[in-house]
Amino acid sequence: MNKISQETVNQATLSHRESLRRSLTNRLEAAKARGDEQLIQQLQAEAKYLNIN
Repeated sequence: MNKISQETVNQATLSHRESLRRSLTNRLEAAKARGDEQLIQQLQAEAKYLNIN
């Protein structure tokens, strides 16, 4: 893979992880607002699995 393509892949990877982090954060805030403890625990486990903080 040439340098430009690798840089594009790296940027796409970073963008994807940031999108996952934002989505997970929004879902976690919504679960907390509803007081849904089971969903909060599931989302926290998902964040840990994905290493998203």
